[in-house]
Amino acid sequence: MRVTAARALSAALASAILLSGCAESRQARRYSREKVQRSLERLEAPGLVIGEFSLSAEPVLDGDTIRVEGLESTLRLLALDAEETFKSEYNRREAEGDWPKYLADRRGGGGRPVKSGTPMGEEAKRFAARFFDGVSAVRLERDHPKEIRDAFDRYLAYAFVRKGGRWLNYNVECVRAGMSPYFTKYSFSRRFHDEFVAAEKQARAARRGIWNPGSRSYKDYDERRPWWDARAKFIKEFERDGRGRDDYIELTHWDSLARLNKKVGQEVTVLGSVSRIIRGDRGPTRVMLSRRRASDLALVFFDKDVFAGSGIARYDGEFVRVSGVVNEYVNKYNRRRQLQLIINLPSQVVVSDLPGMEDPAQAAARP
Repeated sequence: MRVTAARALSAALASAILLSGCAESRQARRYSREKVQRSLERLEAPGLVIGEFSLSAEPVLDGDTIRVEGLESTLRLLALDAEETFKSEYNRREAEGDWPKYLADRRGGGGRPVKSGTPMGEEAKRFAARFFDGVSAVRLERDHPKEIRDAFDRYLAYAFVRKGGRWLNYNVECVRAGMSPYFTKYSFSRRFHDEFVAAEKQARAARRGIWNPGSRSYKDYDERRPWWDARAKFIKEFERDGRGRDDYIELTHWDSLARLNKKVGQEVTVLGSVSRIIRGDRGPTRVMLSRRRASDLALVFFDKDVFAGSGIARYDGEFVRVSGVVNEYVNKYNRRRQLQLIINLPSQVVVSDLPGMEDPAQAAARP
């Protein structure tokens, strides 16, 4: 009888533990879902300070990319462009052999510097891993309250961590350590420009990381810098000209589509980068300005001479400023409503003064 009672008691306790475990598991899952939802809401809300986030179990992908809990996509860390890590063992062995030849082969005959895996890219990843080691949470902030994601849907952020009783900006410290140049290709830092300039100057003077002549890193930063800065100046000029105006729209801003919708039938000036050029043999040529995936803004050229005269064909991947009346149409294939600007004059398109790129007006005037 005592054995039977003991067995019954044991079964009851096991059942209670099991139920308790299930309840705790359900509660943990519910809490996790709620936490993720709150994180996503903060990431999608405009504003400078996003908030504090827990780092993922393996947070560092490379020197300028990290992950936080509750977010499937990666974070693009602003003003950084650490060199690439190796994507294959074959490339790693190539780089370990004839280093100058490896760099020359990666670039090929292209007119612009290219990105490729380097030993310094691997070192930048290790630097990031050391920097975030023992850190449980990061504070994420933006450079502009309306710039939430990039064209690849990655969230944009500065990552701050608390060390030694003060908050450190990883983005700036990465540049100070010589793991990345101050990357201005997508704009000067609006909030920390002076800090980044000083950090790069300090890293160069000390010959740290990529600035060490003996390091296996890109050797063409002095070629990259004028190109990046020319793009950044072009963006800064647009922002200056559009200050206080509702008809100047940056396509990188989260509310750009809503603002364009309000301007249907009215003239606007937009800033965006050329993502695709769709040449029409019989119909118009369409130039797509990058906004977000599957929602680019189309520039429509019915006249091929206007398209050629604008010079936009040479600016694939570059920023342009375009003025025109916002027009809407329904795509006959997918029945989706889309917005576009009709380009009737080459002067509606203004291109940036990039190194090695001749102004189209000067080219047209040349005998």
